[in-house]
Amino acid sequence: MGKIIVEICKKDGMEISGLKIITPEIHEDSRGYFMEIYNERDYQNAGITQKFVQDNQSKSVKNVLRGLHYQIEYPQDKLVRVASGEVYDVAVDIRKGSPTFGMWYGTVLSAENKKQFFIPRNFAHGFLVLSETAEFAYKLSEFYTPGDEGGIIWNDPYLNIGWPIDSAPLVSEKDSKWKSFREAWLK
Repeated sequence: MGKIIVEICKKDGMEISGLKIITPEIHEDSRGYFMEIYNERDYQNAGITQKFVQDNQSKSVKNVLRGLHYQIEYPQDKLVRVASGEVYDVAVDIRKGSPTFGMWYGTVLSAENKKQFFIPRNFAHGFLVLSETAEFAYKLSEFYTPGDEGGIIWNDPYLNIGWPIDSAPLVSEKDSKWKSFREAWLK
């Protein structure tokens, strides 16, 4: 039953290897809709062969920015989506030696568009809540390991991420203290 459409992510004409936007097939009628959130066979056919071991969900209010996070020794592949509301979701390539190292890609994910974003391991990840509230769900290929996390400051001038916000976002104390991309990756 379930079919997915996979879009390869490009920025400035360059494909950012591994990043994918997934749009599920949606079956709608007068009663509502049905869709498969995840079907291993369909995702494997699309080249997403990771085994997912943990599912997380968070709820945040408007202008909350979470990220940019990554795990150091136990990097995670992520399959993310929005269960309610709308976010601007960003992935930054931190794979040294990659032709797109230091490039970022952003996309709007919402309960309305039902899109998912596949982010391979060794990408930093973050999102900004655009709606009054948003519930953000994600599948992980590795368990969260306390003490193994790293991050990049959300407003890094080198990355110059185009966050769609007019004022300072709401960030955690931890997220306000991450190093810049240059400090973390261009040493």
